Amino acid sequence: MTTIWNRKMLAAPLLAFSLAACSGQTGAPAGAVPDAQSPVQTPNAGNESVDDTLKETPAEESTDADAEENAAISDESGITDGLTGEVETVTDNLDTPWEIQFDGDTVYMTLRGGSIVKLENGEQVEQPIALNPEVLEEGEGGLLGFALDRDFEQSRIAYAYHTYGEGDGIRNRVIRIEEAADGASWSETAVLLDDIPGARVHDGGRIAIGPDGMLYVTTGDAQDESSSQNVGSVAGKILRMTAEGEIPEDNPIAGSYVYSYGHRNSQGIAWLEDGTMYASEHGPSGNPGGHDEMNEIRAGANYGWPDVMGDETGDGFTPPLYHTGETAIAPSGIAATPDGKLLVANLRGESLTAFDPASGEMTEILSGVGRIRDVAVKEGEIYILTNNTDGRGSPAEDDDKLLILR
Repeated sequence: MTTIWNRKMLAAPLLAFSLAACSGQTGAPAGAVPDAQSPVQTPNAGNESVDDTLKETPAEESTDADAEENAAISDESGITDGLTGEVETVTDNLDTPWEIQFDGDTVYMTLRGGSIVKLENGEQVEQPIALNPEVLEEGEGGLLGFALDRDFEQSRIAYAYHTYGEGDGIRNRVIRIEEAADGASWSETAVLLDDIPGARVHDGGRIAIGPDGMLYVTTGDAQDESSSQNVGSVAGKILRMTAEGEIPEDNPIAGSYVYSYGHRNSQGIAWLEDGTMYASEHGPSGNPGGHDEMNEIRAGANYGWPDVMGDETGDGFTPPLYHTGETAIAPSGIAATPDGKLLVANLRGESLTAFDPASGEMTEILSGVGRIRDVAVKEGEIYILTNNTDGRGSPAEDDDKLLILR
C-alpha cells in the first residue's frame, strides 16, 4: 500500500549547513592522499556502472522496520546542526524512480519505466507519457532527467531525457512534453535533440535549467571512452541548449551543443547562488576503480576522461575539486544549499553526503536507507529519492521511497 504523508511546509529558511568544524572528509581533494578510513568509502567492485551486468536477483531483503532502525544521521562534524534527526516517508512503492521536481507543494518524479508520479493534495497519480519512439528501459537507461519549465504553472511544459531503441542500437534524446489539462497524462510536443549515443550503461541523463535560462544536459560516454574527448560527438559531455533545442550563440564551441567535455558519466548538476556550476561524475569500474568526482564546470573545459583520472594531470585538462580515490560512491543527483555547499546522493555509497567546494571536504549526513538516486531542497526540508529497485540494491517490500530529512 502506498503511503502519502501530508506535509506541513516549514516557514523557516533552509537549515544552515555549517562546515566550520568539518572533519569528515571521505575522499581526496585533487592532489591529496585519499583517506582509506573515511566512513562513506566502500570497497570498490566497480562503480554504479557494473559495465555489462546488473543484478537480476537482489540480495536478502531487509524490512521497512530494519531500514528505519538502521537510518543514521551523522552529527560528528556539526553539519547537521538544526536537523531533528527525523526521517519521514512521503511516499513509497516507487518503481525505479530517478528525478524529483516541484511545482509549489506538488511533487513530480520520473520512473525509469516511462511514466511520471505526481503527488498533489495527498493523492498520488501515475501519469503515462505518449512518446514516439517509446521509452526503452534497459540497463541504466529509461526515462531519466526531468525539468519543469520556469513558467510551468501557466505553460504546463517540461523537458525530459529518455532512452530509446534505434534499430539494433540504443540512443537517447531530449524532448519537450506537456501535461494534460486534467493532470492525468503527458504528451510529447517537440524533439529538442535526438540520436544521442546510448548504451546499456553510461547514459548520463540529468537535465537542469541554469541561471541563464538555458537547458543543461549530461550525457555518458555510452561505453565508447574515446567519444568523451571527441568534441564532434555529444557523448561524454555536458550540453547547453535553448528551450527550443537551438545552439546558443555564446556556447564555447561555435555551432556545437558541447559546453564541457571529457566526462565519463555525469548524473548531477547544480549551481550555487553565486552562479558557479558543479557536476558529479562516476569514475571507472574495474581496476583501478573508484575515482568518482566533484567538478566545477566551466565553459569549454576538458575534464580529462579517459586520458586522466584522479590526481593525474595533463595539458589542457581541468582536475576535479574532489575524487574518492580507488573506492566508489557513485554520486548521482546533487543539490545546492544557500551557504555554498552541495548535497550529494550516492548510489554505491548508499549515503547522503555534503560537499564543500571551498575546502574540498565531503561529509556523510545520512546512511541506512540504501541507494540514493536524487536529492532536492525546498523550504527547509531535504527530499531524498532512494533507488533500491534498480537491480543493484536490496529492496525492502515497500521500496523505493521519497523521504524527507528534517
